[in-house]
Amino acid sequence: MKTLEEIKKISKLQIEKVGIDSFCGWIYLNGLKAKPLSIIGSWCMGWEHVSVAYANKLPSWDEMCKIKSLFWNDNECVVQYHPPKSEYVNNHPYCLHLWKQIGKEFPIPPKCFV
Repeated sequence: MKTLEEIKKISKLQIEKVGIDSFCGWIYLNGLKAKPLSIIGSWCMGWEHVSVAYANKLPSWDEMCKIKSLFWNDNECVVQYHPPKSEYVNNHPYCLHLWKQIGKEFPIPPKCFV
C-alpha cells in the first residue's frame, strides 16, 4: 500500500481524517461533490483494505481501478473476495472492498485465463 504522503500527493479527493493507533491505521476520503463517495483505507491484523461506497449505486469497475491505483502501486495485486455465503457481511448495499495481505503475494492465474 502506498504511504499516506503518496496518497495525499496524487489524490484529488479530500482527506477528511487519518488515524493510527496500536491496533490499526485508517484514512477517510470524501469524493467529488457531483458524486458523493466514501473511501476508507485501513491496515490492520496483517491486511490492507479499502472500502468504496456510494449512497445509492455500486462503484464501477473503472472507479475501483482508480481507487486501486490511488492506494497501491501498479505492480501490486489486490482482490475483491466472494466468501462462502455463511461468511457474508453486508453492512452497506453499495459498498465494494479491495484486500491485500501484507507481506504476501497472491497467486495469479495464467494471463490467458484472466
